[in-house]
Amino acid sequence: MREQGYRNAEIAGVLGVHRSTITREIARNNSHRHGPKSPLKEVLPPNRERQAYLWGYRPEHAQRLAESRRRRPKPRRLVDDPLLRHVVAERLRQRWSPAQISAWLADNFAGMPEWQVCAETIYQAIYLQARGSLRELVDDALRTGRKARKSQSRAAKSARGALRGKPWVTEDVHISNRPAMVEDRAVPGDWEGDLVIGRGGRSAIVTLVERHSRYVMLGALPVDRSSPEVIAVLRRLMARLPEHLGRTITWDQGVELAEHRAFTDATGCTVYFCDPHSPWQRGTNENTNGLLRQYYPKGVTDFTTVTQQDLDRVARELNHRPRQTLNWDSPADRIHQLLNQAT
Repeated sequence: MREQGYRNAEIAGVLGVHRSTITREIARNNSHRHGPKSPLKEVLPPNRERQAYLWGYRPEHAQRLAESRRRRPKPRRLVDDPLLRHVVAERLRQRWSPAQISAWLADNFAGMPEWQVCAETIYQAIYLQARGSLRELVDDALRTGRKARKSQSRAAKSARGALRGKPWVTEDVHISNRPAMVEDRAVPGDWEGDLVIGRGGRSAIVTLVERHSRYVMLGALPVDRSSPEVIAVLRRLMARLPEHLGRTITWDQGVELAEHRAFTDATGCTVYFCDPHSPWQRGTNENTNGLLRQYYPKGVTDFTTVTQQDLDRVARELNHRPRQTLNWDSPADRIHQLLNQAT
């Protein structure tokens, strides 16, 4: 079609692609020497002559260019240069990181591009053992001792971050191991919890909300929000309930529940921890905390002046509000139904 004088947009319309696809293909794989020799140049309409013969294009020539660009395998610096590989290997044995080696080469061999190698090239030489350049060092090449590259997907990062640096968040109490029946809210007894922080970060209260009924319980923290104090408040709140209504609590990764094992041993209620920075995994509790700000505005409330009686009064008001998600029943109605059924 190009030889016949059609514009790029017309060719793209026939092929069912965007015209930029045709333009890029011709720009990448053109041949100037082919265009002016076409016998059709003399018979083309004047308005198409420049478009058709600005560049020449032949599919055989374009195919050769494309194949030359994607030829594999590409040469690898640490495979083809044994001296460079030896220098890199020696520094890996001295526990240098790939980034340090790359910077050292750039500093000591400035102006010698054949001696420049980026950190990623070294990592690939270590990890891609099938290509072999540094496989003899794979057991101790990196200070981390890692022998394979870790996935960089969002899910993998989230899972790694969930367990990093917080020894109380072990794999068995991560939210990924929470029983599946908790997710569908069909069975009562699963709670979400958090702290609501007061003015200046100097005070707090405990909030708990049951996932099935949306029933709220609040606990005062008159002393501080250390783990023993928070655990003591949680035990008092859960003691108000029948045992079958206190199976699990889902919490964020705050240090206030670092001693959650003691709570579980005393109550039989297992604590599960969310991923970092994932409030939607406690969506019911986050919504409840927003409702509490009607009573305790953010940034101005000092919770050391709020008594347990005050919190119980606010919880009663919240629990007697009809909720659309409960078909306009109130959380108090639902919890009473559950208690009557149990009786």
